[in-house]
Amino acid sequence: MDKQFAIFDMDGTLIDSMPYWGRLLGEYLDRLHVPADQRDFLLYRTRRMSMADSAAVLQQELRLDRSRMMIEMELGDLMDSHYLRDIPLKPGIESYLQRLREADVHLCIATLTPTPLAKLCLERLGISKYFDFLISCEEMGVGKEVPDIFLQCALQMGSTPYDTAVYEDSYRAIRTARRAGFYTVGVYDQSGARHWEEMCLTCDETIQDWHEAAEQF
Repeated sequence: MDKQFAIFDMDGTLIDSMPYWGRLLGEYLDRLHVPADQRDFLLYRTRRMSMADSAAVLQQELRLDRSRMMIEMELGDLMDSHYLRDIPLKPGIESYLQRLREADVHLCIATLTPTPLAKLCLERLGISKYFDFLISCEEMGVGKEVPDIFLQCALQMGSTPYDTAVYEDSYRAIRTARRAGFYTVGVYDQSGARHWEEMCLTCDETIQDWHEAAEQF
């Protein structure tokens, strides 16, 4: 990567949070002491649902004495506690960030996670110092299916898409960034393994191991 500006995704790229998202509903059901057979049924039924739709199913199936919105908030609070307490960095990422700093590359973050929570997580993990700023999709009002957040990051850094690398584990986000003219670096995460072949064909560069990437920088 020879660009002087870089935009990093956070979840699945900088931090190893996707397994926690994958276990979230099961963790919530365990806290409610839901029997194993019913727990497995609910996990299967909600496996492709959004948090809001999953909350509606739980409210109906478990006859919970709280609203769908309250269940959704409880799920969000449970996930927030992981950001604040125990989600780890992706192995080797800090070494790679240090190499970028030594090369005088300017860095920022574009994330789906709300800004206050993202900042607290990064500060806890000790890597906020590497980034000039952070922008969340929540602030932008749109997700990464459109390039707005990447273009805003480039604007704030004083760069152009051509001069800027986007690091992402999401194939959909990578396609968005590439179509907008950014240099794209696909980062492997198990949660997106089914799209890795497409990622390799689409990206200018791919990274499967941050330790190796830092050594080869």
